[in-house]
Amino acid sequence: MGEHYFSAAPSSPEQLRRLPVTLAGRDVEVTTARGIFSPERLDKGTSVLLANSPEAPAGGDFLDLGCGWGPIALTLAMEAPHARVWALDVNERALDLVRRNAEALGLDNVHPVTADQIPDDVVFRTIRSNPPIRVGKEVLHELLETWIPRLDHHSDGYFVVQRNLGSDSLQRWMDATFVDGFSTRRHATAKGFRVLKVRHHGDPATGPLPIA
Repeated sequence: MGEHYFSAAPSSPEQLRRLPVTLAGRDVEVTTARGIFSPERLDKGTSVLLANSPEAPAGGDFLDLGCGWGPIALTLAMEAPHARVWALDVNERALDLVRRNAEALGLDNVHPVTADQIPDDVVFRTIRSNPPIRVGKEVLHELLETWIPRLDHHSDGYFVVQRNLGSDSLQRWMDATFVDGFSTRRHATAKGFRVLKVRHHGDPATGPLPIA
């Protein structure tokens, strides 16, 4: 099988390039490379997610699941400078680019990591993701089952999925999988994509908890 953006260690030449983009209302330049997701542009799905999800909470731990070169993580970090943003990916080249881009933008609250580097006791005030649909349904479901339950009480996750790549069936699966204390709904539709919102309401047995 050929190399994919979800390869842990891409073997293709990096071919670093500079890319002008607008993130969090700022015109900035970032560095991208071959062997990662969408190195030539800010992809349409991520653009839809950023345009159709609310501004980040003021603080706490955030998760960008499948961060690529970092557009979501960098946006969250700029919107919430007091938050700790975990940029998660299996692709070491992508993680290196997130480090470069965060440093170039003066963001010291971005933490590019693989899954095993996130402490077990961390819960997330928000999760934002353009998830790697092409890894296959089994791997995708495992990813979501690992990270969605780590949403803090009264916190939301936003996931963008292309309609013709199974957004509606994924929404049905999420609604059936995350049941006790969770709800899933379609938050927005734009440019052939759905933005799905997962809300963790808290443990119904204990009643509502105060929001930190």
